[in-house]
Amino acid sequence: MLSRRLLIVALIAFAAAIAGVFVGRAVSDPPRASETELHALLHGELKLTSAQQAKLEQIEARFGGRRRALEVEMRAANVRLAQAIEAEHGYGPRVTEAIDHTHVVMGTLQKETLEHLFAMRAILDDDQKRLFDKSVVKALTADAQ
Repeated sequence: MLSRRLLIVALIAFAAAIAGVFVGRAVSDPPRASETELHALLHGELKLTSAQQAKLEQIEARFGGRRRALEVEMRAANVRLAQAIEAEHGYGPRVTEAIDHTHVVMGTLQKETLEHLFAMRAILDDDQKRLFDKSVVKALTADAQ
């Protein structure tokens, strides 16, 4: 009887861990193709001046550190969610709290990413801004099509 209970607990813990991994990957893995396309536009097609390029490098360096910190925080939030699922074995108050925290971190990352995009946009001339805007809209709507 005891070994059967241990097996059931182990299976539930394993399922919770797998669920946490899938949720974590779905939430924290950024859409790299869109990002690569936008960076290719910025570094190639827009023909930035050397002054624009220098400003862009500063903007990217500032955001790179912040983004890495938020991604670490997101992974930690996913661990807390997995632990809450493992502890409660259902949709209880700890799971709810962990989900809410995960959403706060995701929202912060999204807001700061948009601030980063607007900071990059601010260094562009009008023609560059039109191309940049078109690329951003395409990246944001790619999955909807």
